[in-house]
Amino acid sequence: MGLTSLHETVLAVGYTGNDNGVRSVVAFSARLSYLSMCLTLCWGIFTATGWIRRFTGHHALRSGHAMLATFTLATAAVHGLGFWFLDEQLVVGAQVFIPFLNGYVRHALGIIAFDLLVAIIVTAGMHRLFRYRNWLRFHQTAYVVFALAVTHAWWGAWANGNFELMWLAGITVSAPALALAAVRFVPPRVLVRIGLIEGDASEVAPIDKAAPLKISVDNQRCHRYGFCQSEAPDVFQLREDGRLAYRQSPEVSRNLDVLSAARSCPMRAIEIAGRES
Repeated sequence: MGLTSLHETVLAVGYTGNDNGVRSVVAFSARLSYLSMCLTLCWGIFTATGWIRRFTGHHALRSGHAMLATFTLATAAVHGLGFWFLDEQLVVGAQVFIPFLNGYVRHALGIIAFDLLVAIIVTAGMHRLFRYRNWLRFHQTAYVVFALAVTHAWWGAWANGNFELMWLAGITVSAPALALAAVRFVPPRVLVRIGLIEGDASEVAPIDKAAPLKISVDNQRCHRYGFCQSEAPDVFQLREDGRLAYRQSPEVSRNLDVLSAARSCPMRAIEIAGRES
């Protein structure tokens, strides 16, 4: 009798057994997506800055960053599409993909983040269609995705009564990503002022983009994808026999293209250093 009364109470407030199961899947996939998003951001910063190489002596491969981003997208898709299967019908049809249609601002923030993430991943392999520098500017909207997704997650946790869980777990997971993003973009003098780094800790001088550069390529790492040739065709050339030919000391006027070529290499096979002018 008690179970029957409980079942009737659940039905009275609009929830069904199906909804309970779907909500569990939706919640679990959202937490997985949140976790993998933070890991994706961290690994992307490690890859872009070369910090992994400084710590371990090995390059961080972009394939790891791409795998994490794809997993983030997949779990976010499960989270969003799960709402279609609710008997409660919080969202209907295109409301899963188009923001503001269902009137919930917190849902809209998540949808915008998801749509931007799809666009970033879809364009990730289009280096030959767009200059790497231009694509990189668009790729950096991933920081906007992170901000929108975190706001969506915390707002949703508060609305659903799970704010304590997000406070403990959510901030623990996102703190390293936020710290790395801050260290990545905050000027060094600010970090010195607040005591995060020492004033004389800078051992490696940044590459002067206006000074002569010297190029070297690790043939063991190079897989001949040709992204470098797309960025600087007069500096890098893939020969008919599959070997990569390159100019070790290009003109200063080609520096930006050379640096773009090095950053676009998926295998991090191109080394750039300053040279005596």
